[in-house]
Order: sequence, then structure tokens, then C-alpha cells
Amino acid sequence: MPNSQATDQPSLPGTIGHIAGVICSDGFPTGDRARLRRMVPGQPVPLAFTRFAVAHLPEDWERQVDDWVTIVAGIATMAPGAHRPGHGLGRALAEAGYSEARLERLLDAQGDTRRTLLLRAARYLAARQTPCDWADCARLLLTRDEAKADRLRLGIARDYFSNLKPESTAA
Repeated sequence: MPNSQATDQPSLPGTIGHIAGVICSDGFPTGDRARLRRMVPGQPVPLAFTRFAVAHLPEDWERQVDDWVTIVAGIATMAPGAHRPGHGLGRALAEAGYSEARLERLLDAQGDTRRTLLLRAARYLAARQTPCDWADCARLLLTRDEAKADRLRLGIARDYFSNLKPESTAA
């Protein structure tokens, strides 16, 4: 079961893997997945989210509820092929043809704007059936230490540019 220190590096990938495994499983109720997919950070959450959160999110999820809403909604949006451990967000976005301008806006954004842009990126990846490591997305939202956040954003950008197709680098 997820532990209470969700932003610890060793536990976050396990927590995200667990969340994705539950939401993406054939046994997960389709109606609940649809309700989770429609969630918007900052808006009242459906009971389906609270039920899911109590059972599957870290104990302190309420301290960063909008971030967890974004993570769960993004995974539900990309289900059933949402999470691919080791396939970083930057790499997935590059492979899917996500524009550099969009990536820059996502990495520069904060708060609700970042959450909104991350959900848009999830829809973009879902439309192209390109899974990513949702632990990267979770870290992007949950990391509060600015030095760690800068390293994370730099890593996502590095992975993006390392995986761009040659024709994608023009204009």
C-alpha cells in the first residue's frame, strides 16, 4: 500500500505504479474511470475520487489534493496504456511529436496552470497512444524543493531533446 511520504524518490514510483495498475485494470469500474477522467483541479471532486484516494493514495494526499487530482485524472485519461516505467515524460512527449513551445509552457508553468497543461499533455499522449512514466509527472507536480524541481525540469527537457526526431528540430 502507498506510504505517507509520496515525494520520496524510492516510494513515489511504487505509489504511481500501484495507482496506474488499479485505474488501468480491466476490473476497475468504467464509470469510476470516466468520473476520474473528467476531474478538474480546483473543482469539487467526485465521490469516486475520494473513495479511490482513501484506498490507494498516500495518507497525506489531502495536503496536495489538486496535484493528486491531476495525477489520477491524467492516468485515467490515458488508461488503459497510461504508465510505462522508465519511459520518461520528456521522451514520450518527443516521440509523440509534442511541440517545443508547449513543453516550454508546461515546464515554466506553476500551480493551476501547470496542472491544466499537464492534463492537456496527457490527452495529447493518450490520442497518440504513447505511455509515459507517470512518476515523472507526479514529481513535476509534487516537488516543492525548488532546486530539485529545477533539476527535474532540466531532466525532462534533456530527455525531450535527446529523443526528438531530426525533422522535429526544425523551426
